[in-house]
Amino acid sequence: MAIYVIKRILWMIPITLGVAVLVFTLMTFSPGNPEEIILGSTATSESLETKRQELGLNDPFLIRLGTFLSDTFIDLDLGKSWTTGASISASIAERLPRTFALSITMMLISVTVGIPLGIIAAIKQNKWQDNLSMVMALLGLAIPDFWLSLLLVLLFSVNLGWLPAMGIGGIEYYILPALAGCTGGIAALARQTRSSMLDVIRADYITTARAKGMSEWQVVMKHALKNGLIPIITIIGSHFGKMLGGTIIIETIFGIPGMGQLIISAVNGRDYPVVQVGSIFLAIMFSFCMLGVDLLYAAVDPRIRAQYASKGKKRKVTIHA
Repeated sequence: MAIYVIKRILWMIPITLGVAVLVFTLMTFSPGNPEEIILGSTATSESLETKRQELGLNDPFLIRLGTFLSDTFIDLDLGKSWTTGASISASIAERLPRTFALSITMMLISVTVGIPLGIIAAIKQNKWQDNLSMVMALLGLAIPDFWLSLLLVLLFSVNLGWLPAMGIGGIEYYILPALAGCTGGIAALARQTRSSMLDVIRADYITTARAKGMSEWQVVMKHALKNGLIPIITIIGSHFGKMLGGTIIIETIFGIPGMGQLIISAVNGRDYPVVQVGSIFLAIMFSFCMLGVDLLYAAVDPRIRAQYASKGKKRKVTIHA
């Protein structure tokens, strides 16, 4: 298992480099002039040219790319924002915990609501409980995040005054953003849980468990759900990774200064260093999420653990010979 984890971590190196090169290339050839945005429309051509020279935009593409990769991955110098002059590493350290807290909250709500909905839908297949659960899942996929966010603000902040409409502070500031951003996760988990449960709920070992006198709760939770967890874990891991980088709309509407808002502001301001470093950081986080998913596979399925163990033994035998 340790060898597998090390191998996966090493694979993150070319993935991260690929993301860095891709984002750098896209930002370089995207329309817009950073020097004009920084200095304003009233700047003279001489000051614009001086600013381009200062930012290194007059250098050839390959030289700029090599300098960026060297500074980021060799010198570990993430640089500073072109528009604000603030340290990018400090900005990420300040904003990432907010995005992380929001993503975890959304994921917890999605798991708490989505998995039970899927279980109920599978147990009560083709009954009203199943139909109601799937209608709720369909609505969760169909309702846009921004529209639901505005509705929640109007209801709970403007009309009722129960919760703050935007900003950061205590846990009450994360309730509305989490509710607005978890609908897609709830829907995906409910549908996948239902599908996974239906695949195993009529298996022979489920019938045997019922014949032994086990309660329906034990049959469902100990046997059916446990053996259908692999695709559910995949959905959880992929959605959590997307939430880390996909909370741009939620953070913008609710005024949460997180990673999503940082990157979208940098894109609008053509702040290339912030976009590039932010994208690299999110790619690394997503890679670790996928590594966590693989480790959870081994935790819930003894067959996968056995495969990892057998691969390690084969390597040891080969090396010894």
